[in-house]
Amino acid sequence: MLTRRPPPADRAVCRAHAGDAPALARLCAAHAAYERIPYAAEGHVARLADALTAGRLRAWLARLHGDVVGYASVTLDFSTLAGAPFLHLDCLYLEPDARGLGLGAELLAAAAAQARALGCAQLQWQTPTWNADAIRFYDRLGAARNEKHRYTLAV
Repeated sequence: MLTRRPPPADRAVCRAHAGDAPALARLCAAHAAYERIPYAAEGHVARLADALTAGRLRAWLARLHGDVVGYASVTLDFSTLAGAPFLHLDCLYLEPDARGLGLGAELLAAAAAQARALGCAQLQWQTPTWNADAIRFYDRLGAARNEKHRYTLAV
């Protein structure tokens, strides 16, 4: 089970707000580059700010020595098969120099706490099959792995 531990003075995980959208967008661009997927910068900051303000997106920022070095973001979803809501972890990303310091677990703990607060029984996410470091991290946390393929259809 994920639990939050008090962060040392030189690091913190805090909820993102609309004013954090520029920092969040910068991390999204780095995340997209890392995952080798397209990133559309135009209007992204405004869309993130709007989604954070409206509550469609919940996100947390990881700070190290005062610098924003990572984020986790979630959206509320519903499982027809389970007949229950779940929280979808859309993104979890840390800059390379911030990995291995426990910030990923803290970000995931914040997302899990939000899922519990919303009455969700599950937090669900996916990761690229080539991302061995992320897979080891999630396995160490005790997350159950479901083998599926993720598809995207442009509409």
